[in-house]
Amino acid sequence: MSTAAERATQLDLVARLKSSYPELPDAPTPDMLDHHRITAYLKPVHDVGGEPCAPMKYENKQYEQWEEETYILCETLGWRGIWLSEERRRMGNVDVGRAEYLGLPYYGRWLLAVARVLVEKHHIGLTELSERMAEVQERYAGGLDGKKLEAKPKSEGDGSGVKRNNHAEEAAGKGDPQMFAGQAGTPKFKVGDTVVVRELPVIFYTRTPAYVRGATGEIETVAYESPAAEDETWDRPAQAEWFYIVRFNMADLWYGYTGTADDVISTEIPEHWLRAAQ
Repeated sequence: MSTAAERATQLDLVARLKSSYPELPDAPTPDMLDHHRITAYLKPVHDVGGEPCAPMKYENKQYEQWEEETYILCETLGWRGIWLSEERRRMGNVDVGRAEYLGLPYYGRWLLAVARVLVEKHHIGLTELSERMAEVQERYAGGLDGKKLEAKPKSEGDGSGVKRNNHAEEAAGKGDPQMFAGQAGTPKFKVGDTVVVRELPVIFYTRTPAYVRGATGEIETVAYESPAAEDETWDRPAQAEWFYIVRFNMADLWYGYTGTADDVISTEIPEHWLRAAQ
């Protein structure tokens, strides 16, 4: 049972996590927002390349048991046709929102994605999930104290009527994206072509980074055929297209870049995001 003071403290923490323009009120009127602010609000949170960031120390650490089991659980859901990997990326990297994306552990977001897909695809009810979480929380209220985490299912479900995708079966013995080979037709571009990354509207999800949109680069590799990430992330059948490795001069990408004129960066971009440079 929480006290009024404890609830107030928690709400204060939530308020501190809120991301907003400090000069604007909550739910501003339309005339207070220009195109650039709306674009900033809609920017998928996983697309962090080029954003300002304080230096941080990177350290290697051993995976904890729950992290390893989370990875296995996510792979099993893909193998059993419950979701595609692109769906997991959207649910765990974008749908969580910026505060959770930056504030939660990596595999913590994976676990949230598991809960979301199971609820959204009607494999479990949210009330049932909440009750089970409370039950497990009570079971280990005093900590593990030497005990091992133990799964205690209440029943064994019947999966015969579960709607599934066939991705794992279609990719068996071939791999992904090799399973889409021969489906995209003739590549529009070849190695050495100069291309411009289109500045398409972005909402909900993309894997084409913001820092290259509108920039000019050169086709480095004609890579493979696959559906666009923006379609695959909704488990929507889509025509495969060619993906390319595109090389950019870093001095053209980063304002005020102080490296050498020969510094380059390469990234993977689908064909519909590219046009021939004039």
